[in-house]
Amino acid sequence: MPSTHTGRCLCGKVRYELAGEPARMLNCHCEDCRRASGAGFAAILVYPKEAVRLSGELRYHAVTSDAGNNVERGFCPECGSQVAGRLSKYPGVVIVQAGSLDDPSLHRPAVNVWTRNRPAWDRLDPDIPHFATTAT
Repeated sequence: MPSTHTGRCLCGKVRYELAGEPARMLNCHCEDCRRASGAGFAAILVYPKEAVRLSGELRYHAVTSDAGNNVERGFCPECGSQVAGRLSKYPGVVIVQAGSLDDPSLHRPAVNVWTRNRPAWDRLDPDIPHFATTAT
């Protein structure tokens, strides 16, 4: 696997490089992630802040998560694609939407979280641990 991964928004005005491998990969099924992604869950990679180099400008929208933390989702102001995010609970990390990767095969989720919120049609992979709320 390459030591640098790249990605972008739909229109290409926001691009990023990720140094090294993600600290964590997961699928979040919470209502906010589901609605923001427009799918059954958000496929997320977690990187240390210093490993992310962003070019272009993101517009952030903040919400309070089911766990009570502030989550800021970063969108391209031109095309509206969700690209990255920030978590108040973990200020040293950046979350990256796996679907925005140039090679989305990098995403190999280790866990599914907030599965109590998943729609009935969203089938869980039985080989990936899942938690009703957060992973403990």
